[in-house]
Amino acid sequence: MNIVLLGAPGAGKGTQAAKLVEKFGLCHISTGDILRAAVRDQTPLGVKAKTYMDAGDLVPDDLIIDLMKERIQQPDTTAGVILDGFPRTTTQAVALDGMLASLSRPLDAALLIDVDSEVIVGRLTSRRTCSSCGHIGSTADGAQCPVCGGDMYQRADDNEATVRNRLEVYEKSTAPLIDYYRGSDLLVQIDGDRDQQVVFDDVVEKLGL
Repeated sequence: MNIVLLGAPGAGKGTQAAKLVEKFGLCHISTGDILRAAVRDQTPLGVKAKTYMDAGDLVPDDLIIDLMKERIQQPDTTAGVILDGFPRTTTQAVALDGMLASLSRPLDAALLIDVDSEVIVGRLTSRRTCSSCGHIGSTADGAQCPVCGGDMYQRADDNEATVRNRLEVYEKSTAPLIDYYRGSDLLVQIDGDRDQQVVFDDVVEKLGL
């Protein structure tokens, strides 16, 4: 099964992706991971992408598509893939459709983990990170990490103004993409404002896994 994963920052996409990987052996692929791996391995496409990254420029869509095509043909993707962070626009979505069709591996679903923006603001502004072990918790943990006893702190990008800006950017960029997949009858919308396991059970049912 090949899935595009959609959802705002803090909606719980990473949690659900990890559960899908663990239970069904799907390969979780993010654009950032692809770029870093290609550059690290010095593949021809990675070398090309590095020239843009070193210059501080965005890597062009066609190069990202080529990197994705290269990655999706690797052996660990045979059970299917979860694409995270790509596509980001309808232009990229159309290109992705063409690429997957050329590989005879069409997209099965666009999975949207949907959570109200005010709930996400509450989630992210209450998030706390351990300065010692990196454990991610919340204000409920208090000042000390429940794992190692280190100091818990709030990341700079978890303040309310930054969170609201990130959500605004997400809405503007992703709303057309959601409409695109809804029009293609591929959109699977899940209420993410529930217990993680309840959400996962719903994901499995609606994807027919």
